[in-house]
Amino acid sequence: MDSLTRLREAQPAAAPGSIPHRSLRNIALLATCQALTQSSNTLMFASSALAVLTIVPADMRLLANLPITMQHLGVMLSVFPASMLMMRRGRRFGFRTGSVAGMVGASCAAVGLGMGSFVAMCLGGLLLGFAIANMQLYRFAAVELAPPHFRAQAISYVTAGGVVAGIIGPTLARWTPDLWLPTFQASFVAVVVVHVIVFMVLSLIEFPVIRTEDSTEPQRPLLEIVTQPAYMVAVAGAMIAFGVMSFVMAASPLAIVQCGLDKAEAPVTIFTHVMGMFIPAFFTGHLVARFGIFNVMLAGVALLVAGVAVALMGTTAWHFRGALSLNGVGWNFLFVGATTLLTTTYRPAERGKAQAFNDFMVFGTTTTASLMASVVLELKGWAMLNYFAFVLVCAALLVICLFRLRHPARA
Repeated sequence: MDSLTRLREAQPAAAPGSIPHRSLRNIALLATCQALTQSSNTLMFASSALAVLTIVPADMRLLANLPITMQHLGVMLSVFPASMLMMRRGRRFGFRTGSVAGMVGASCAAVGLGMGSFVAMCLGGLLLGFAIANMQLYRFAAVELAPPHFRAQAISYVTAGGVVAGIIGPTLARWTPDLWLPTFQASFVAVVVVHVIVFMVLSLIEFPVIRTEDSTEPQRPLLEIVTQPAYMVAVAGAMIAFGVMSFVMAASPLAIVQCGLDKAEAPVTIFTHVMGMFIPAFFTGHLVARFGIFNVMLAGVALLVAGVAVALMGTTAWHFRGALSLNGVGWNFLFVGATTLLTTTYRPAERGKAQAFNDFMVFGTTTTASLMASVVLELKGWAMLNYFAFVLVCAALLVICLFRLRHPARA
């Protein structure tokens, strides 16, 4: 036994209900990684489609969101490999591998823009998908770093790292595009720098070691896990939360320009959206603990409906900001509630495949949503896009209400 281990064992045990200092430190560092990685993702959302418009002919405008769609596809294809890699090699190795993929993907997008290669930009988006797939596992790593009574708050606090992302991402999106030519290339270079910083911060987090007993603990078949009613509700809630958010967010920069507003409004609207997504995370965990998972999820549904209503009232800058802000808060409530519910449906040895299947379904939805966003916007307009979002939100409401009626004790 080394001296560090003996020192840790000699420390007094934390009082019941308290949070060990080491856990708080690790969760804070993980939230920092979430903030930085999410800021690079926000920067890509705000800049990628507009960057594509500078290199493609007018008849290809329908494909402006394809690099972002390829990013979602990359996430969908990467969730199982990323999760399995972490089960074998540990969280730190997996997360740092994701950061390297982020550096390579952003570099590819920057070079592709310089060469005027739409294909290279799409390849960059696909590689960035692996980095984002790893980022989505931060919330599950937070559960492993926190004592049981603090897990909902840990998920919420790591998610709250997006508040910083909401400042950094849109700020970079506003100030980097014109630093040098071609326009927007500096934005992609900024993404590379962000992933370098994340790579270094990850070395400071004390992730739990891989437990050998996890590999010998009995595991249920994946089909048995995913067909649990609670698991299906959790996955459906997360899918719809991310699907509606991605559908509206991906289309909003293009819709802003289409409605005659200045392109500088896009980063401002994205900023209000991201603030709506992540500021509530400071207290969502407490709301879950006080009012219950399903009440918080239903509140998220109501807020998403309110966002659609504001979007249909007009197309001024403030309508876009209000609609996207409500959309962000609704996403937070529905997604944090769904994630908390999901963590109650699997054993420790099953977490890799249970988490991976959830994220596979979630990002399969966001891939479709981001691809359809620019198509629906171009062919049907901003109003029809929001009507589609409303239908998806109603599906979430139906799933949650049916579960509560059939399982009143669990609800």
